[in-house]
Amino acid sequence: MRSALGVAGVLLCSLHAPYQCASDPDPARAREESAPEALWLYAERLAQRGDRSGRRSVLEFLVERYPSSRFAARARMELEALPPGHTESVGGGGAAPPPSR
Repeated sequence: MRSALGVAGVLLCSLHAPYQCASDPDPARAREESAPEALWLYAERLAQRGDRSGRRSVLEFLVERYPSSRFAARARMELEALPPGHTESVGGGGAAPPPSR
């Protein structure tokens, strides 16, 4: 009888316990960059250095590897805005090394 009351008590308490709902993490509260965000930032750095070819390559990889990312959507818009064949390097900056971890 005692164990039945204990089980009933646990079940009753569990009915009032808050449920953990699945939700997407808030990007503003992220502790570190996601891979798509890191690639986006790297492409921006390449643009600052004048490496158009490297930037295009990173943006294309971002779209290919993380197609559903919000950064892939931004990368698609940037790629569409670039003129066709826009791959030459300007300013002699060359490709920067990838961000270190």
